[in-house]
This record gives sequence, C-alpha cells and structure tokens, in this order.
Amino acid sequence: MGKNKPAASRADRAVEALLRVAGLSTIGMVVLIFVFLLQQGLPVFFRVPLRDFLGTRWYPTEGYYGALPLILGSLLVTVVAVVVAVPLGICTAVFVRELAPGWVRELLKPAIEVLAGIPSVVLGFLGMTVIAPWVRTTLGAPTGLTALTGAVILAYMALPTIISVAEDALDAVPKSLRDASLAMGATRWQTIWKVTVPAARSGIVTAIMLGMGRAIGETMAVMMVTGNAARMPLTADSLFRPVRTITATIAAEMGEVANGSTHYQALFALGILLFLVTFLINLTAASAIFAKRRQGGLR
Repeated sequence: MGKNKPAASRADRAVEALLRVAGLSTIGMVVLIFVFLLQQGLPVFFRVPLRDFLGTRWYPTEGYYGALPLILGSLLVTVVAVVVAVPLGICTAVFVRELAPGWVRELLKPAIEVLAGIPSVVLGFLGMTVIAPWVRTTLGAPTGLTALTGAVILAYMALPTIISVAEDALDAVPKSLRDASLAMGATRWQTIWKVTVPAARSGIVTAIMLGMGRAIGETMAVMMVTGNAARMPLTADSLFRPVRTITATIAAEMGEVANGSTHYQALFALGILLFLVTFLINLTAASAIFAKRRQGGLR
C-alpha cells in the first residue's frame, strides 16, 4: 500500500500539470489571436482617421471605410433576433423542465441539442427559399432578403443555446424551494414564475448572453439572407430592407483584398470590434455565474 501512494501522487501531479498546461494554452491562444488582430488592424487608423472610420459610407473601392452602417446593421439584426428568441427560449426551457412529462423531456432535450448542430449554410438556404419569399409576398417588402429575414434565422440559431442553458439553470434550483412554495399554498404556476424562475435568474441571464453571442458572431446564414447592402438602417422600414453585418462584410471581402492594403487593415479593425463585443458578452455571462456562486445559489 505504501508503494502505491507515491505512484498515485505522481500520477495526480502529472494530470494536474497537464490540465494546467491545457488551460494556459487555451488562454494563450486567445491572447495571441487578439494580438494578431491588433497587429493587422490598428495600422488602419494611421491611414483612415477614426472619424472617417465611423462614417456612414462603406465603399472601399473609392476609399470610403465608414463602418457605422455595418455596426448598426449587426446591432439591428442581433437585437431583433434576441427579442424573438428570448421569450420562446425561456418558455420552452420552463416547459421542458417544469411541465413536460418525463418521457417528453427525454425526447425534447436531445432533439433541442440536435438543432444546434444544423450547419448554418443549410439554415441560410432555408431562409432564402422559404422565409425570404414569405417576407416579400406577405409583408410587402421590396425584397425578401432583409434584416427581418436574418433576424428570424439568427433567432432560430440562438434558441438551442438559450433553451439548454436556461433549462440547466432551472434544474439547478433546489427542490426544497419548490416544495416550500407549494406547502405555503402557492399554485404550480405561481411557484414557477415567482420562485423557480427568479431563483434561476443568473443562469437565465447567462443563457441570454450566450444566445446573443451566438447570434452576433454568425456569418454564413446572415450573409445569405440579409441582402448585404451597406446602408444606414435608420428609417422606419429598415427592418424590411437589406442590411449588411460586420461578419458578412469580413467573410465576403477578405478573400479579395491585397495583403497589407488599407481595405485589408479595415477588415481586421472590424474583426477587433467584433472580438471585443463577443468578449464582453461572454464576460457578462461568466460574471453572472460567478456572482450566483458567491451567493451560494448554485450547488
């Protein structure tokens, strides 16, 4: 027995060291990616003033690198997608965890996870052939490739993430809270909406943040269904007109620019902006989890 303890101790130390190296390597790769983006993107501001970079015209062939239409287009599509996906996602998570029979829950959970694995190009094709014609004919839009079409596709893509994370948060709520509420005379609906959901609030916020990150970082489906028109979406009917997002711009133009050109550096500057936005969203989600753990709400 005494001989086995040193061997086990060495194995534990080896595994611990391996996990530490793996964790640090992941952090290091993220840092290196960000450094590469800064190296390639920051020089654009020596050629294009910040005021011009935040201008209203993105037309690189004539020297206009105004990113504001791309920023507002991404914001419009993402916000509408979140507005659509959050109520559906949270209500579905509540149904799966609190209301559905056991056998239904066992069927729905893997089905929801399978939805997350559908390739984005397939969803983009679905948007082009089904949703875009419906938007054009039913809503009277000039074209079906609009911000609304992109928002619907992004909402669908964000739903599996929101449902899965929110359902896990609801599942982490102690059963004693539900029992105490029911014992005090509350109905099942009152227990769900006034006890269970508030107790899982931080996890639900995390689900929303991760779903938003999923939506804002999507490329292929958005590029296929939003029309890719770099216009300012500030009119009342902007939701029913084409827009262009940051991700679609990078994907569509990066393969055609000369290495080291102003256009090339401007695209990397857009990448820096997108990296920072997604980093802040993920940081907010992680902060919500840590705050709940400090309060002792997650076990």
